[in-house]
Amino acid sequence: MTVNLNLNLLDKIALQKKEPDKVPEMAVCWIEASDSVSRRFQFEPDGYLSVKVVDDARPVFKRVVESFVNKFFPSGYPYSVNEGYLRYTQFRALQHVSSAALSVLSTQSLLFAAGLRPTPAQATAVSWILKDGMQHVGKLICSNLGARMDSEPKRWRILADLLYDLGSGLEVLSPLCPSLFLEVAGLGNFAKGMAVVAARATRLPIYSSFAKEGNLSDLFAKGEAISTLFNVLGLGVGIQLASTVCSTMQGKLVVGPLLSVVHVYSVVEEMKAAPVNTLNPQRTALVVAKFIKEGKVSSPADIRYHEDLMFPGRLIKDAGSVKVGQALHRVIKPSKLSEYKVMFPSEKFVISRGNNCTNMVLEHDATGEDALRGWMVAAYAAAAAPSLESSRDGFSSSALLDAYEKVDSVFETFMSELQAKGWHTDRFLDGTGTRFAL
Repeated sequence: MTVNLNLNLLDKIALQKKEPDKVPEMAVCWIEASDSVSRRFQFEPDGYLSVKVVDDARPVFKRVVESFVNKFFPSGYPYSVNEGYLRYTQFRALQHVSSAALSVLSTQSLLFAAGLRPTPAQATAVSWILKDGMQHVGKLICSNLGARMDSEPKRWRILADLLYDLGSGLEVLSPLCPSLFLEVAGLGNFAKGMAVVAARATRLPIYSSFAKEGNLSDLFAKGEAISTLFNVLGLGVGIQLASTVCSTMQGKLVVGPLLSVVHVYSVVEEMKAAPVNTLNPQRTALVVAKFIKEGKVSSPADIRYHEDLMFPGRLIKDAGSVKVGQALHRVIKPSKLSEYKVMFPSEKFVISRGNNCTNMVLEHDATGEDALRGWMVAAYAAAAAPSLESSRDGFSSSALLDAYEKVDSVFETFMSELQAKGWHTDRFLDGTGTRFAL
């Protein structure tokens, strides 16, 4: 009897020591209704937010549009991208349709020209392989221009499509001279090879200009999805044209240039819509000119339509007519350089007055902030000495010091506003411009 009582007592103690059962975690959920759509939001125990459509009373057309946007636009669109993305995407779609249609016509012409050659099939195959080899040569040559593409991605993107259309045009014309098949087709593929490298190299800077919330990968993936979709559509258009209007050479000579015009126009409009936010000579000049003239800081979206896409080297008088990238020994005399470094020992730029322009040379490790400071000093100094073309002795020491004091009083505010507008001031992309080291 004593043993049983002890066991019962031990059982009771053991039960008291047991931890109370945990209350199961309840999933947090709620329903939101807007625009005739009811959605159920639920936080799962692992923290994941799931969304499910409970009721959708919208017309079928609106559902299809939303489904398209979800599949081909970045998550959170339009709030997750910068201004201009929709217009960029619209013209990008038109560009791919026209480009794919033109590629069908050029391929048809190449095959026809290869069949017209009075040579054995083996020789034709060798010529075709050599023709493709020329494309790789074009790629190798264009790969040396990467620094310039970083500085002017818009310009090189347009040049890439001009080269592509030139190559396609040569391929379309190849049946007119079948005996020169290798030469004509090889030159066309050479141009296309350069175009491919330039287009791929400039793709990332353009996409980066639209990324707003660290969503570059999502933006890139959705952009490539748009490209694929409209490339397929363009192939269909090209096949239809090749079997009807463009079944003859006369038809190709009419439709081919029209497709090329649409293609290039679309690319130009794409580039105008892209708010590239890195500092190069042209964009820096536009920003400085606006600030000095009106006291306002422009955003990348503000100046995108003011950029000269094909000839970006033009001098802007309101920004001091500054020219970057000249060799140091051509810009300033050794005696003047020593005097300059005494005045501004910690600065990483050298400014000198030249013929019809103000030359600025940067040190190797100069950043975008250094370039901006130097550009503003040059602009204020040039404004104080308007007869730029008449002086051969350069800026006087007093003019430079006065300009430097003006810049110093506003530069901190200027930089803060510039960064708030979305500009990347950590680097200055001057292409292959010459820099110096002391």
